[in-house]
Amino acid sequence: MELMEQTAVETIHLTDAAAAMVKTLLEQKAVPDHGLRVFVSGGGCSGMQYGMALEAEPRPYDHVIAQGGIKVFIDPTSMMYLNAATIDYEESLMGGGFKIENPNAASSCGCGSSFKTKDSAGAYEESGGGGCGCG
Repeated sequence: MELMEQTAVETIHLTDAAAAMVKTLLEQKAVPDHGLRVFVSGGGCSGMQYGMALEAEPRPYDHVIAQGGIKVFIDPTSMMYLNAATIDYEESLMGGGFKIENPNAASSCGCGSSFKTKDSAGAYEESGGGGCGCG
């Protein structure tokens, strides 16, 4: 029983607006069967950054989440940072863009494309990191 409590279902949420935009992108690029890869990599002004790409199929060991008619591919390492995150798409006067609301981020950059985890927040600041060089 204790093991079940420690094992959570790993997932992310794609809003209707994000799913609609991904569908539009897939149609524009004439690749309607592709999915959206969402990943986390080192870098960015806060230490880690988000990335997205359209891909034909998942890689071995990927988490595959189907929402709103869209397949989302996430590698296991990225899922550790993205679990329970929400991907949204917002339009504004300055243009539109994807936005990730990530409950695993201790803080994020003003541009919203990079973040720090609770575990890495202090280490990054001690190494001289900080400040947002985005946008």
